[in-house]
Amino acid sequence: MNCRFKTFLLWGGCCLVLLTPAVAQTNTNGPAAKSEAKVHTSRRVDVNEFEKLWKDKTNVVLDVRSPKEFSAGHIPGAVNLDVNSPDFTDKVSALPKDKVYLVHCAAGVRSARACQKMNSLGFDHLIDLAPGFKAWQQAGKPVEK
Repeated sequence: MNCRFKTFLLWGGCCLVLLTPAVAQTNTNGPAAKSEAKVHTSRRVDVNEFEKLWKDKTNVVLDVRSPKEFSAGHIPGAVNLDVNSPDFTDKVSALPKDKVYLVHCAAGVRSARACQKMNSLGFDHLIDLAPGFKAWQQAGKPVEK
């Protein structure tokens, strides 16, 4: 049981300590109690699922690797926004939030970080290529330079 301590100083210098059950208080009045915060999440997928989504040309492929990595080879049609760039937040904030973004990096670490950042900015439709571009290449999927 969760308890709270209440200490009372009694006349004569003695202390009395009472244990009382902790009761969570909830405000049920007002707008905050009625509305729930929207949780933004991304979905991590494998290469085959990512490819199916990539074929839907209304989705945006977002490559969050460095420009050097991008120029060495990337998924056809991808847009490059380096997640490690100091202006990543500004650039990604300018993107329309109603699109589906297929996000990837080399191995899945930076893309997960990019999705987390985009989630915090209010993007609702994020698909993360969990094994990254390296797995895309190893599977023999299309690459352009």
